[in-house]
Amino acid sequence: MPDYPRFRLCGDTGLLIEFGDNIDPHTHQRLMRLYHALKTPAIQGILDLVPSYASLLVHFDPWQISYERLLLCMDDCMKENRETVDSAPSRIVEIPVHYGGSSGPDMEEVCRYHRMHPEEVIALHSAPVYTVYMIGFTPGFPYLGGLDERLFTPRKQTPRKIVPAGSVGLADKQTGIYSIDSPGGWQLIGRTPLRLFDPDTEPPFLLEPGDRIRFIPLSTEDGAADDPYS
Repeated sequence: MPDYPRFRLCGDTGLLIEFGDNIDPHTHQRLMRLYHALKTPAIQGILDLVPSYASLLVHFDPWQISYERLLLCMDDCMKENRETVDSAPSRIVEIPVHYGGSSGPDMEEVCRYHRMHPEEVIALHSAPVYTVYMIGFTPGFPYLGGLDERLFTPRKQTPRKIVPAGSVGLADKQTGIYSIDSPGGWQLIGRTPLRLFDPDTEPPFLLEPGDRIRFIPLSTEDGAADDPYS
C-alpha cells in the first residue's frame, strides 16, 4: 500500500507530489488545496504549478529555493490546510452543447454501443456537475471527472486527423472538450459554441483545474448564430 503523499524529483527543477493513483474527488481536493495554498501568496523560487488528476507538479528555481526548503514549504502548507479539505475555491460554468447531428458525428455509434436512444445519452451526459481535474493535451483542453459509468465508451480505433474546436467527446471513463482544432480519438457526441482558448484574452483559458461545469443541451437552432467556429 503506497504511502501518500509521495514526493518525486523530476530533474533538477521539478518536484512531483503524488496524492494517489486513481480518479477520485477527495484525492483531487487534497492536491487542489495545496495548489491554492502555494499559489497565493506566491513563494519565491516556485515558478509554476501543474495540477492533474492525482498529483501536483511544482517547477522551481534551485538557485532561489533549495529542494530541502521546498519540502518544508510543502509540509507546512499541508499542515496549515489539513482541516479545510473541502474548502478549495471552485466555480460552476455552464457549457451549452449542440448534441448529435453534424455537431456530434459519433452519437449514433455511441448509441449503438450502449443500446440507448440519443435522448438517453444526452440526459445522462448533461445530468452531472463535472469537475475539471486538469488542463492539457492542447491549450485549454479540460479533462473532466464525474462521467456516468453507463456512458463509459472506448476511444475510436482510428483517430481523426482533425477534430473541430468545441467538440465534446467521450473516451473510456472520461469526457472532455476540444479547445482547438486538433487530431483526436474521442467519440464526438456534441459541440459547444463557447471558445475555451483565446490567446488574445487574459486569462486565455475559459476553464481551470478545480472548476465545476454543467453541460446545457441546446437545440440545433439555439445559438447557431453565436457559433464562433462557424
